[in-house]
Amino acid sequence: MHTHSIKTIKAIKAAPHAHDPADASPRTYAWVVFALTFALLLSDYMSRQVLNAVFPLLKATWGLSDTRLGSLSSIVALMVGVLTFPLSVIADRWGRVRSIVLMAALWSLATLGCAAAASYGAMLLARAFVGLGEAAYGSVGVALILSIFPARLRSTLTGAFMAGGAFGSVLGMALGGVLAVHLGWRAAFGAMACLGFALVLAFRLVVTEARIAHDRGARPHAHARGAAREAGRLDLRSVFSGLFSTVSVICAYLGSGLQLFIMGAVVAWMPSFLNRYYALPPDRAAVAAAVFVLLGGTGMIVCGALTDRASRHAPERKWTMAIAFSLLSFALLGAGFYASPGPLQLVLLGGGIFVVAGTSGPAGAMVANLTPESIHSPAFATLTLVNNLIGLAPGPLVTGFIADRIGLVGALQVAPLVALVAAFAFALGKRRYGAVLRAVAQRHASAMPATSATSTMAEAHHHA
Repeated sequence: MHTHSIKTIKAIKAAPHAHDPADASPRTYAWVVFALTFALLLSDYMSRQVLNAVFPLLKATWGLSDTRLGSLSSIVALMVGVLTFPLSVIADRWGRVRSIVLMAALWSLATLGCAAAASYGAMLLARAFVGLGEAAYGSVGVALILSIFPARLRSTLTGAFMAGGAFGSVLGMALGGVLAVHLGWRAAFGAMACLGFALVLAFRLVVTEARIAHDRGARPHAHARGAAREAGRLDLRSVFSGLFSTVSVICAYLGSGLQLFIMGAVVAWMPSFLNRYYALPPDRAAVAAAVFVLLGGTGMIVCGALTDRASRHAPERKWTMAIAFSLLSFALLGAGFYASPGPLQLVLLGGGIFVVAGTSGPAGAMVANLTPESIHSPAFATLTLVNNLIGLAPGPLVTGFIADRIGLVGALQVAPLVALVAAFAFALGKRRYGAVLRAVAQRHASAMPATSATSTMAEAHHHA
């Protein structure tokens, strides 16, 4: 390691009043904030994925093709992908807490609009507004959480937070499917909207910028104002320079997005797969599909925690774990969709879904490590953009397009091949991770406060 890096580490360790997020223990309020932010993410994905549970009913009501059904799912991810970056930058300047409240209120209102839709066009428009509301929530929410927790928990927290998407999908599909069969598909959308409004109120009453700053150990308001001033000084050129400064961080973005292409395809079409090939009625198919998505969410948490443990003394193992999860998902899902319907197929598919999004925690941690804390919201916005534009948005749509031509099973057999490309991206990113991490630490050490420099320099020290 260069002398400059060693001196920087020593200076940080010697600072008597520095708050070191790598060594601190999370406080009770931090977990309250996490719980409410996580609950809103559940509402986010419940509003998004309830649609998949009512695919068979919408197909029968409006005579829609699989391509049109897929477009109703993909339009949300497309809006998220296109708008996440600009809205995340705006949210950083306007205030993360206020932005979260506004976003959640908007997607809840748009979900209510879905319940009132009288045609495919009206539903598509309402779904677009759901995507508008959800666009920046993932990046702003995870940035808010990481700002109040120790840096050593990054893979675990990122994986756990993103797993909220899977758990929300479970609840949205299972509850939505049951409500749709017994009360109609409009009632399913209405219930999701009501839940969203209730959580918005709870978040607004409990979470404030001043309380978060106080819980971080900073003087009330001072930390928030300082962060706002720092964000205001960053021009777009500086932001983009930090976001795409290395091959490794670009590979982390791409690998994560490619794996979520598979996750998006499987989650969107699993209820229809079980309905068509296992002859399950829509409500039972939705509940059964929800079990698979629950496995995916659990896998995100477990894989994130395993990655943190495995990479505690060897940070480059984050990449190794991501590669392993990608290859394992390819093997299990590929074998599962080629197998004949029955218990063996379901076991293989369950195992594949468990690990397919396990790369989310490692990828999020790598993005956090490879970008300065001052641009973490735009960094996670970029990760969200890639996750949606090359992952969640095209996944359902491309699979539906292929299904119209070769059948749904054939389309789902093609999807796992994307994992091989993801594994290649992670392998490429790993090659220079150590050198890149040291370079990033050196580049930002003089500009970053000790609180945000410590974790990056400490991780870089492992590669010395």
